[in-house]
Amino acid sequence: MNHSDNLKKGEKGAWISIIAYIVLSFVKLIVAHVGNSDALRADGLNNTTDVVASIAVLVGLKISRKPPDKDHHYGHYRAETIASLFAAFIMMFVGIQVIIDTFQKLVAGHASQPDLLTAWTALSSAIIMLFVYRYNLNLAKKIESGALYAAAQDNRSDALVSIGAFIGIIGTQFGLFWFDPLAGLIVGLIIVKTAWDIFKDATHTLTDGFDEDKIKTIRSSIEKVNEVKEVIDVKGRVHGNQALLEVTILVDPKLNVEQSHRITEKIEHYLEEKHKINHVHIHIEPYYK
Repeated sequence: MNHSDNLKKGEKGAWISIIAYIVLSFVKLIVAHVGNSDALRADGLNNTTDVVASIAVLVGLKISRKPPDKDHHYGHYRAETIASLFAAFIMMFVGIQVIIDTFQKLVAGHASQPDLLTAWTALSSAIIMLFVYRYNLNLAKKIESGALYAAAQDNRSDALVSIGAFIGIIGTQFGLFWFDPLAGLIVGLIIVKTAWDIFKDATHTLTDGFDEDKIKTIRSSIEKVNEVKEVIDVKGRVHGNQALLEVTILVDPKLNVEQSHRITEKIEHYLEEKHKINHVHIHIEPYYK
């Protein structure tokens, strides 16, 4: 299965997230209003931003499927990363707003006992989102999609948020009325933390960052090729979910062009099988003792 087919599969995961978030945000906001729960309201607002974030991921996956053209010689795979970055900005904005609102209520002492229905709504939502998280996580690993992986992490944080809201609401049933707005505040902090993690990963990719440990592992793999006398340099960057490598090696100066070319093909096949890297540019230089 080619990369375009994998991205198409990833769109299914994005659609599942969108549908789940639309239904859950609608139910939560209504129940929170009727049942008077700050925690469930914050949880519902979080899900409304997740709808927009999931749509951004879906659009990013669709754009990534476009083939290379005269302006994008390496394809459009980084649209996935941009989608993740856009999702992080939305989540950060709403998370900060939730923190401000619930903090103000805590300071002002505006706390009450929500209806127990809001607690069961939060718990049911957490269970649903855990199923969505597992589905998207497995799919993201299978198709190696950074955007869908970010969406899966968002799914998990939403499940944790709903569990936090449930605990906060249950606490109010025992007379701890400040538990509900406190849970709302914690919800906001979780949203911001998740947004920061996604933002950090996306910006690292967009600025051509690459895992140092992975570079060392790849270098060690190339050094095991018999014809390679020495590995001078290994550079890497990520294009969407595709790793692009530039490698400089030293070989026997007596080898002709055809023999040298066979070495590069051997390395390319080796990296594809062992590290699933399909794009590598290998520069050969003569080795002198």
